[in-house]
Amino acid sequence: MVIRHELQHGETMRQTLAIAGLLGAQDAAAADRLLAPLAAEQRWLALDAGSFELGAPAAGFSYDNERPRHAARTDDYEIALAPVSNAALLRFAQDGGYEQREWWSPQGWGWREEQAQRGFELQHPAIAAGDPNAPACHVSWFEADAFARASGARLPSEAEWERAATLQGSPLSGVGRVWEWTQSAFHGYPGFVAHPYREYSEVFFGEDYRVLRGGSWATDARVANPHFRNWDLPQRRQIFAGLRLARNVG
Repeated sequence: MVIRHELQHGETMRQTLAIAGLLGAQDAAAADRLLAPLAAEQRWLALDAGSFELGAPAAGFSYDNERPRHAARTDDYEIALAPVSNAALLRFAQDGGYEQREWWSPQGWGWREEQAQRGFELQHPAIAAGDPNAPACHVSWFEADAFARASGARLPSEAEWERAATLQGSPLSGVGRVWEWTQSAFHGYPGFVAHPYREYSEVFFGEDYRVLRGGSWATDARVANPHFRNWDLPQRRQIFAGLRLARNVG
């Protein structure tokens, strides 16, 4: 646990270096490689309603918030095969998405107005400067939620995300390039028991934090697995986070 937690701190330090434009040559090359273009045309995976086992298996290491593994169910849904691209998010901004109140949650609109009043550039410059077909990065949950609404879609629940990502031979592409926001708030699974100490995750449970899945280019392979639950506040942009869309069927 100590080793894995230290690896997570390594990613946090890379976030800080990236914001300051101080990433080393090796990290910058890794970011460029893993943020390389995906297919320009978005395609979807359709999954029928059904049950599956959610959470980490009993064997091997897992954090307390990944346990216990339990039966979960999803309704019919579709999930995008690739993360949202820089080009798609840039179109949202150019089409006035940051000025159209109807796409934003009340909290998201409040965040957007606060940022505008502070003179903060709402559209992250890395998105405009990046490859159009590369996954968008440094996106807040508020922005991800608004973009999804404007696209006639939504963010996937973490159950929907994990079900699709753990299919044998999962067709999801781009997993591990950017963290992917879900619509789910961070709560313990049924039967959760804090281990080895309460402060690792239980104190963060509630409606304030949103779950991210999948890992980023800066996430060590020992941490980035389809059961790992990252979490952060919806206004956070400094993390290497983007989004993948989902939508209801019928």
